[in-house]
Amino acid sequence: MTGLALAPDTEPSLFARSRLGERLTSRLGDVRDLAAIRRVIAEANPEIVLHLAAQALVRRSYADPVGTFATNVLGTAHVLEAARALDAVRVIVSVTSDKCYLAHAHAAPYRETDPLGGADPYSSSKAAAELVTAAYRQAYCTPRTPPLALASARAGNVIGGGDWAADRLLPDCVRAFLAGRPVALRHPDAVRPWQHVLEPLAGYLLLAERLWREPGFAEAWNFGPADADALPVAAMVERAARRWGSALGWTAQAGEHPPETAELRLDSTKARTRLGWGPRLPLDLALDWTIEWYRRADAGEAAQALVEAQIAAYEARAGGAGA
Repeated sequence: MTGLALAPDTEPSLFARSRLGERLTSRLGDVRDLAAIRRVIAEANPEIVLHLAAQALVRRSYADPVGTFATNVLGTAHVLEAARALDAVRVIVSVTSDKCYLAHAHAAPYRETDPLGGADPYSSSKAAAELVTAAYRQAYCTPRTPPLALASARAGNVIGGGDWAADRLLPDCVRAFLAGRPVALRHPDAVRPWQHVLEPLAGYLLLAERLWREPGFAEAWNFGPADADALPVAAMVERAARRWGSALGWTAQAGEHPPETAELRLDSTKARTRLGWGPRLPLDLALDWTIEWYRRADAGEAAQALVEAQIAAYEARAGGAGA
């Protein structure tokens, strides 16, 4: 197994603390560098490619729109261009985001057939990455014999231990809890489809497995939580604070903030009915696992052991991965 990514940009980082680099072939590189992507993918000569590299923060996209588009759009094209040149590659799963959809006025969850778009650089870059993926599938993948199965995957807002990025809700909560201060929120009423990170990851692996056997599954797929697990940001913070034992709650962050989509919900009916995928962790349990992870990590437990224990518990809930 080979992984390609930038060097971790947070301290601490899960990659370093879990010692993941010792268990796979790790290469440092930037998806904006086509020559580097071609070289690494050619050296690895993979059969399956999972493309998850991204500039994944909405507020950072406002500060660096060009870098966001370069990473999320051109970077996607670079990965697909390098992968399609290799006869060994049979499956590609390109991961985008639930924010790839053009915002609509009604409260219905977004389906894979809904229009793509975005009013901020991050969202529009993810919509554009979907268009790039669809273009490569139709222009280069379908005509191949055998066809190269290229699908895209759109997940909800993920939570889980080991994320220390800025401007992500649960890491911001943990930092505030440890510092003994309320959580500062920019958009407390924004509704998001919250799910544990292991949920969509299981979906991506299941999709890759199905694509290997049936290239006709090369489409766009939503992997989101149950509709009841789409909650306002403030409600998520309140639930997390209760679990941590913090009575300080949250406060509205002063000043003007870049606008973000007010409400996002995902309809994952297609993944449930055609792939047999479904959420295993209700939101309350996902929060329990997340808070427990950070508590135990803060107490000095090894990140690798914490990750492996939760993966094993997750698989045990359905008798194996991808069920």
